[in-house]
Amino acid sequence: MIPQLVTVRVRRSNGRRVRVYLPVLPVALLLSPLLLLAVLGGCVACLVFRIGPVGALRGAARVLWASPGTRFEVEQGRTAVLVSVR
Repeated sequence: MIPQLVTVRVRRSNGRRVRVYLPVLPVALLLSPLLLLAVLGGCVACLVFRIGPVGALRGAARVLWASPGTRFEVEQGRTAVLVSVR
């Protein structure tokens, strides 16, 4: 299942917390011109490193489909960032 929502929580150094909800589909549609450039760059990288583009695309799709339920947190000093994929 493709992820539907990404939640980003940031705890700033002054103790305030900020929570941002990012729906994946509208963000992907807005960034689709950049996505096209990224795909073209990926194809060039596959040719340079002699990797099959279909296999690389298959691997990227498997990572995308496995991402729902993933959580990771980065903490440095008094600032923390938590990203949750649903």
